Amino acid sequence: MSPNTFAALGVSDDIVGALADRGITEPFAVQALTIPDALTGRDVCGKAKTGSGKTLAFGIPIVERVGIAEPGAPRALVLVPTRELAVQVAAELEVLAVARDRAVQAVYGGTDMDKQIRNLQKRADVVVATPGRLIDLVDRKEIRLDAVEVVVLDEADRMADMGFLPQVEWLLRKVPAGRQAMLFSATLDGEVDHVIRVHMNDPARHEVESDSVTVDDMQHRFLSVHQMDKVKVAAAIANSTERCLIFVRTKRGADRLAEQLEREGVDAMPIHGDLRQSAREKALKDFTAGKLRVLVATDVAARGIHVDEIGIVVHFDPPEDHKTYLHRSGRTARAGTSGVVATLVLWDQENEVRMLQKRLGLQLPLVEIFSNDARLENLADWPDEEDAA
Repeated sequence: MSPNTFAALGVSDDIVGALADRGITEPFAVQALTIPDALTGRDVCGKAKTGSGKTLAFGIPIVERVGIAEPGAPRALVLVPTRELAVQVAAELEVLAVARDRAVQAVYGGTDMDKQIRNLQKRADVVVATPGRLIDLVDRKEIRLDAVEVVVLDEADRMADMGFLPQVEWLLRKVPAGRQAMLFSATLDGEVDHVIRVHMNDPARHEVESDSVTVDDMQHRFLSVHQMDKVKVAAAIANSTERCLIFVRTKRGADRLAEQLEREGVDAMPIHGDLRQSAREKALKDFTAGKLRVLVATDVAARGIHVDEIGIVVHFDPPEDHKTYLHRSGRTARAGTSGVVATLVLWDQENEVRMLQKRLGLQLPLVEIFSNDARLENLADWPDEEDAA
């Protein structure tokens, strides 16, 4: 039986109080499993998906264990794959850090480096960073890592997918050998397993089985569409729900589709790596608050999107593989809810989509559909799949 209070896990009263002030009184499964080991200073591997509560699983032990830093020499380091996640994790840790008079700083690319340097020189006990920007700061001697007591790799599988692990390993070689290491990832195999074996010391391994998204957690629609009608189909789907996340493969494609949807009367914004940080943050904030109906995202940018109650995920461009399909689609099956996933398929994509279905263990028809089809008004309430075609 998992302990049902943070105090029972060994968390100090002041931190328990800071959590309670935010209405957080019972630990999630990943927190109950990992916090006791982490508080002892042991290396920890946690297998858990996005949205499982893992930020507090490593954030609480960090705030409990690290001291006050000298300027430019943080005591704790959290590495994350995207700037959106850096902002989000830093914000979540700051609430706890205040209880111990600890300072948290986020450093990431695409924004003013001089401002980040000034913040680091003021004080940064905990630094949340994307690998590339942190390497730049180390190279410039604006930050040193020899005082790091705790290092965390968050969403390690996504850092592997994005090709960041060589940078991560370069940084790990810069921190003291005796530091505590924590790693959280949806998968612990392949390149992630290599990092565990090389850079961690006899880690305690914990797995949250129930949190993995499967094809059974959502309803799937595979829609055969015509090129000239494809945007209108996407617009019709978006208009049927309060919050719709649409995936495309390229940054240019995201910009183009958002503009096309606007012309169809659908309030849409793109989110990708070439946008100004302020524009990304505003789009994400408006989408989360329900002020923006549609977010058009690339796969990389979407890794910073952790929003519950997304009614429909649309694969405007079919994903490259089944893992990407699940990563994308899982955003409509968060926090125990189910959702609808629609994949738009052109005639020359049918074979690749059938292969995708096979890898997912699905066998569903490709339903030819036009933008004036009434079924687009409620994708969740279709006839049984075998009758849908």
